Amino acid sequence: MKKLILVTSPPACGKTYVSKQLAKNLKHVVYLDKDTLICLSTQIFKVAREEYNRSSRFFEENIRNYEYEAIVALALEALDYDDIVLINAPFTREIRDKTYMDDLKSKLKEKNAALAVIWVETSIEVCRQRMIERNSDRDSWKLAHWDEYIAGCNFDIPSALDDPKIADDLLIFKNSSDAEFQKSLKEIVNILETDK
Repeated sequence: MKKLILVTSPPACGKTYVSKQLAKNLKHVVYLDKDTLICLSTQIFKVAREEYNRSSRFFEENIRNYEYEAIVALALEALDYDDIVLINAPFTREIRDKTYMDDLKSKLKEKNAALAVIWVETSIEVCRQRMIERNSDRDSWKLAHWDEYIAGCNFDIPSALDDPKIADDLLIFKNSSDAEFQKSLKEIVNILETDK
């Protein structure tokens, strides 16, 4: 069966690195990164003469959901041509929205595909350090307003997605250290490849 894999977590948990390593270790996979769409979003801020702030009300109202809509549409189209599509994106709200997830599963069923969510679990302090180290303008507001930002993040595993009868519907990728990363990578690739 074909598979759409969502690699999700709050920002700076290591989603991109985890996603790329998973994609390199899986067979027949299309890798998509929502950050690729940021160039379009940046242009929207510029044209609207708005401050570039991906935590702003302007971003929420005019950009955020459209980025998700675009990346999911690309993924669904890619499933017509390959067995696995992996999306690297936070999906922080979507994975806790039953209606959204049920709708996505229905769309996948039409393509004879299943959904696998990989939650990247990383300690909050490690996330903060990674944000400082990556020194990206998208994190400027977050780091400057850390307490306010972190209060709005949910680091809890989205356990409502887990169906005990399905081996790979929710997989936890532990990523607070290199040892955790190596162990999780091996285990999760094994589960995903075995289930195919």
